Amino acid sequence: MDDTIGRAEDLPPGSVTAAGSYAVGNSAGEYFAVGRRCRHLGADLAAGSIDADGCLVCPWHGAKYDVRTGRMVRGPQGIFRKIPGLGTAFRASPWCCHSPARASRCATATCT
Repeated sequence: MDDTIGRAEDLPPGSVTAAGSYAVGNSAGEYFAVGRRCRHLGADLAAGSIDADGCLVCPWHGAKYDVRTGRMVRGPQGIFRKIPGLGTAFRASPWCCHSPARASRCATATCT
């Protein structure tokens, strides 16, 4: 069985590529292989990038992975990051699909 991924010179520092179900790359001269799918929404980490800290960054929402351990060290960023205070918008009616202001006009039984 041949487990060769490719030639080292074809994977320069700062690069990431696909190898079967793994994202393989070179972080400052350290080669790594991690599972290819982001834990957040399944983005292909082989399409990611290596940041200044040497972490693999998800191409969709910016989650960061330590390439030595595979551990997520920063969760998703942008629209999918945690929004402070968002939980209070759902306290008026936990099953309503509307904002608290619209809940009083909602036709569903759970909102009234």
